[in-house]
Amino acid sequence: MFKDNVNISRFEPLLSPLELKSKLPMSGQAAESVTRHRKLIQNIMDKKLDKFIAIVGPCSIHSVDEALEYARKLYDLSRKIEDKIFTIMRVYFEKPRTTIGWKGLIYDPELNESCNMAAGLDRARRLLLKIDEIGLATATEILDPVTAQYIADLITWAAIGARTTESQTHRQLASGLSMPVGFKNTTDGSIKTAVEAIQSAVHNHAFLGLLEDGRSGIFHTKGNQYAHIVLRGGANGPNYTSEYIAYTRELLKRMKLKENIIVDCSHANSNKDAFRQKDVLNDIVKQKIAGEKSIIGAMIESNLIHGKQNHSSKVKLQYGVSITDECLGWDDTEALLLSIHSKL
Repeated sequence: MFKDNVNISRFEPLLSPLELKSKLPMSGQAAESVTRHRKLIQNIMDKKLDKFIAIVGPCSIHSVDEALEYARKLYDLSRKIEDKIFTIMRVYFEKPRTTIGWKGLIYDPELNESCNMAAGLDRARRLLLKIDEIGLATATEILDPVTAQYIADLITWAAIGARTTESQTHRQLASGLSMPVGFKNTTDGSIKTAVEAIQSAVHNHAFLGLLEDGRSGIFHTKGNQYAHIVLRGGANGPNYTSEYIAYTRELLKRMKLKENIIVDCSHANSNKDAFRQKDVLNDIVKQKIAGEKSIIGAMIESNLIHGKQNHSSKVKLQYGVSITDECLGWDDTEALLLSIHSKL
């Protein structure tokens, strides 16, 4: 007798995106915030507005309370520097893994491998609503196309990560997303692959996906004209210096794409040393001041407390410290952004 699903241990029912959105609807305040912030990024990318985009926040969110404390601090800082810098908070719920490891708040909100994704999606949407209502823009990585249907309406800016930039599924998805989307160069450092991803995302597509009511359906997209590149370094080292910026700008120009570059100050650009993010940011701001118009912003991994920690059910976690990549502490983050503001 034929047997299917032999490697599935069990199935669990889940609310549809529409049911979760009905349970946790977008408020008028959140809708105004997301709409205004998306338009602001578009104006920066169209060179209608001269502001520097700073995408700042934890490598990943593992505690809603800690994330909200961080959001309030970042909002207060953003008001001080908003004349020159548009601040967006990193609110990352999904972590891509080369092999295995904790995959993020949506997948395992209890940090114990119970994988209560229903609770994870609920917490993620509640947190985004609160941050949007504070008045702070939000950024996340879109990893699973299904989870996007549950939270994408609350996101100002999205990233397609280094491990999924080559994925046709993610290029198609990006072509239909309503917010600007940044494609990271691949882990081996390929900039050309990310530019090819942008070429794909700005065009229309048709693909299978999950409708809001939970049924599968065919999505017909218009193309995302605000797809752009994020340089994050690669296997051969950093790629934020002027020669890489010039190469990327000319490649985008040759491909008839908008010349917009965001630099990820973390990952291979800083060799995952949180303090070295300062050097990266200062370098690209220096390039921008010298006239490099293609540089429109930077990403910085930052948390309440500097460093990182291993998480375990046997050990109490230190408040405000990352459980994934090492992050810059809040005091250093604030000083860095105020310093950059004074230079721009």
